[in-house]
Amino acid sequence: MSDSWEPIIVGFTCNWCSYRAADMAGTARLKYPPNVRLIRLMCSGRLDPTFVLKALSSGADAVLITGCHPGECHYIEQNYKALRRTLLLRRTLEGLGYEKERVRLVWASAAEGVKLAREITEYVEEVRALGPLYTLKQPVNGESPAITPAAEEVAG
Repeated sequence: MSDSWEPIIVGFTCNWCSYRAADMAGTARLKYPPNVRLIRLMCSGRLDPTFVLKALSSGADAVLITGCHPGECHYIEQNYKALRRTLLLRRTLEGLGYEKERVRLVWASAAEGVKLAREITEYVEEVRALGPLYTLKQPVNGESPAITPAAEEVAG
């Protein structure tokens, strides 16, 4: 791994709370690493688990899911659905031989821009310590896919 490697993190954010917290952080000029690419969803409960797996298989090193605090969801109890899905995704990743820490769920209300900026900064550092996520490389010019050294280790 080169010293210049930086993690790529995809962030799925709730429109009503955590996306607005990210907006508040930006408006307040709070600094957090630019490693997180935010995608706004109407609700964290609308996050399809395949979106997370697609992000990870397409080059993201980790996924951050953010939503309203439990009991404060604009769609009643959908953030509990996000919690259940996140726990299942983490268990699935572990079963595939990856670190469960590659998926994280954070609760942040619209007024918690400082908290969200801090959580993003901490998560980037944690993912940096984990290193790059190794996956199957895509075929090049019709050749069969190659397996990275770390994936070979996991495959046994």
